[in-house]
Amino acid sequence: MQHLSTVPKSFFYKSPQAFTKWGTPDILSHALGATLYMPASMPNIAQMVQTKKYPELVSFVIDLEDAVGDGELESCETKLIADIEELYTLYTNQKVAPEDLPLIFIRVRSVEQLKLLTTTLGKSQDVLTGYVFPKFTAAQGALYFELLEQTIQEHQLTLYGMPILESREVLYKESRMEALFAIKEVLNRYRNRVLNVRMGATDFCGIYGIRRRVDSTIYDISVIRDCIADIVNVLGREEDGFIISGPVWEYFSNARVLKPVLRMTPFSEKGILNARQALLDDCLDGLMKEVLMDRQNGILGKTVIHPSHIRVVHALYVITYEEYLDALSIVENNGGQKGVLKSHYANKMNEMKPHLRWAQKILRQAQLYGVYHESVDFASLLTDVE
Repeated sequence: MQHLSTVPKSFFYKSPQAFTKWGTPDILSHALGATLYMPASMPNIAQMVQTKKYPELVSFVIDLEDAVGDGELESCETKLIADIEELYTLYTNQKVAPEDLPLIFIRVRSVEQLKLLTTTLGKSQDVLTGYVFPKFTAAQGALYFELLEQTIQEHQLTLYGMPILESREVLYKESRMEALFAIKEVLNRYRNRVLNVRMGATDFCGIYGIRRRVDSTIYDISVIRDCIADIVNVLGREEDGFIISGPVWEYFSNARVLKPVLRMTPFSEKGILNARQALLDDCLDGLMKEVLMDRQNGILGKTVIHPSHIRVVHALYVITYEEYLDALSIVENNGGQKGVLKSHYANKMNEMKPHLRWAQKILRQAQLYGVYHESVDFASLLTDVE
């Protein structure tokens, strides 16, 4: 897999590097990018992978929880098992190469369902990267990871778990800190199996009967913003190193009330204002604003529900030439001889100690998503115009 593999290499000062599901956990946790959710009822999942129907799709989740009705659960379980076994057959017959295998996850409903799937699928799970654990709590989470560990050992697999924090005990202020530190204890116990920590903002909003508008972001909902801040505070600390992923963006078209905030300049300079209007027509400017807010708050990775979202997210994950030079300068001058340096563009100061972790994260992101050439930006990538 390689992010933005269909983008001309001339757009990049440093091209994205390829990876597979057998890469190190550190690489994979940063590499998830825009993770596409699809219901287990979706037809032809194995063929979708084999034919590369969505060329820039790198990670996806097959959902057996909220995306599947109670009345269709049994048939969807049967179909999913058949889909994974078909994909495993294609893989073992070399009709799907290891480097073309996306990072594939299954979102389960319960520990009991996880046990059913792991027992039934057996070695076929080799095509999976892992499982997603919803409504994650410390008590239930320990059971999930214990079963995951047993499965890994029994079948000699490489698998990971991704908890979703979306329960009332995490959202409600009076129980939040106790719940988060209990969850953190479980995640630290199984640290080498935790690929990513995700947030169920839709479930959080549902508890209060709230739904964000297409022209706002999740950060505009104060009760959710408050919860996100505490999740990052507890689980995003330097000593723990958990990668926290951003909430789902659930729109692909809708009427807006508020004025768009997507600047005209990056598009007008290239003579492609029509491309900006297309983004506005599809209400993708809201997604772009939320991705930028995610990054500003130390969050990397985004759950999406439509293939058109993938390139939008990844365009904003590519590192700018200026960011890359700043990060390099900080890392290369961190030997103790300098405390602060003027940036390459002479528009900011780079402090060696406070900015070091930021710089390291930027260089890791640059490795996986690439670095724009100096004259190229997100508008170039979204429109294929340099």
